[in-house]
Amino acid sequence: MSREDQIVQSRINKIEELRKKGVNPYPYKYEVKNSAAELQEKYKKLKADYKTANKAKVAGRIMIKRDLGKISFATLQDSNGRIQIVSQQSKSGANEKEFEFFKKYIDAGDFVGVEGRIIKTKTGELSILISKVELLSKAILPLPEKWHGLQDEEERYRKRYLDILMNPEVKEIFIKKQKFWQAVRSFLLEKDFVEVETPVLESSAGGAAANPFKTHMNALDIDLYLRISMGELWQKKLMVAGYGKTFEIGRQFRNEGMDAEHLQDYTQMEFYWSYADYTDGMKLVQEMYKRVAKETINSLKFESRGYKIDLGKKWEIYDYEKTVKKYTGINIWKANENEIKKKLDSLNIEYDKNSSKWRLIDILWKYCRKKLAGPGFLIGQPAELAPLAKRDSKDPRKVQQFQVMIAGSEVGNGYSELNDPLDQEERFKKQTEMKNQGDKESMEHDKGFVEALKYGMPPTCGFGVSERFFAYLIDKPIRECVIFPLLRP
Repeated sequence: MSREDQIVQSRINKIEELRKKGVNPYPYKYEVKNSAAELQEKYKKLKADYKTANKAKVAGRIMIKRDLGKISFATLQDSNGRIQIVSQQSKSGANEKEFEFFKKYIDAGDFVGVEGRIIKTKTGELSILISKVELLSKAILPLPEKWHGLQDEEERYRKRYLDILMNPEVKEIFIKKQKFWQAVRSFLLEKDFVEVETPVLESSAGGAAANPFKTHMNALDIDLYLRISMGELWQKKLMVAGYGKTFEIGRQFRNEGMDAEHLQDYTQMEFYWSYADYTDGMKLVQEMYKRVAKETINSLKFESRGYKIDLGKKWEIYDYEKTVKKYTGINIWKANENEIKKKLDSLNIEYDKNSSKWRLIDILWKYCRKKLAGPGFLIGQPAELAPLAKRDSKDPRKVQQFQVMIAGSEVGNGYSELNDPLDQEERFKKQTEMKNQGDKESMEHDKGFVEALKYGMPPTCGFGVSERFFAYLIDKPIRECVIFPLLRP
């Protein structure tokens, strides 16, 4: 029998013994009165080797336990901190029952509730001297060792609950992530945006260039798609309906590759602002990013992917055509498919041989963007790559689009929304042609959306940002920033 098997059997035996004694090893509730963090703060100035008459009542998991004959020490961890608890055999025999119970039946990993006096040990460790202990949940499997368990990345993700339990810095990631999205939401609400909810299941995958997940609805016997945007076409219908400012924060899904920047399902925010254009959007987004960074990491400066970023400095403006020309020598308007493929081959960049010219150009651009430190905005994108954006009045080959560039990546995308229904219909038709030629990311012709536009939509600016921005703020792979990332079974 292995050491772990012996531990498991010993703990099962303890459970059986406790039940025979009439003790439920999994009781229903426990009244907690104090937290570890609260006690640490309240008594931090208490002198070493000092015993108070003050009582505390806490609950949490035993992380470490040391039995030293007539005294036992343990570290108790609750949801926001740690505190030492001490069980000591009394000379008078007082609390003898509690001491024996703690020593015999409580193991590392168990959840317990304890009552006792606040003291500081000779070494200055704030502690609770136990007068009463209650087992709240008996752990059968032993916790992994701090430095030897969960070293494999796949194992860490698969047993994320242990990863978070054993590594406080991992838990901190998700506390920061909550602050990140709360900052986004608060900012937009303060700017008088209305939060809305739009469908997750759609009859056609629209609002972005991406490959969707497909499913089937039995009740109506129809195929449906999981949304690939945060309700872009739905929110623009709300602009038609008379809303002035809307936003949505939620999950969206894309059936694409997995890497440090991409996931299959992730959180995204999109806002839509009537009577505004992309220049207004850039000003608002710059203000929002600074606010979000300040509330998430308490600074406008951070390091990410090898770049030093300062959101407080003047943001750059990058031109799509000029940037591609600068780093590859390719003129996006004059180059043909063979020339672009030849350049991609020379750069050892993989691509689908059936891709259209503009999809190839987009792949080339993604190589170029890694050269841009930011912060800044990319503008001047070709109309073929943004079928929902308004054409630039100065150069109709381009659209009024802006993409936030930070540390060599796009971490936000917006544009002056196309509200000309005839132009939109024509672009949808071109997207359908690209899809028929094998381009999986091309959009479908959404006739319902075109019909809505024909009733009239005001000039509108739309913008979206995903949790990729958060991953860049804390300089972690995006998969590390998902509390339970998708894994193979």
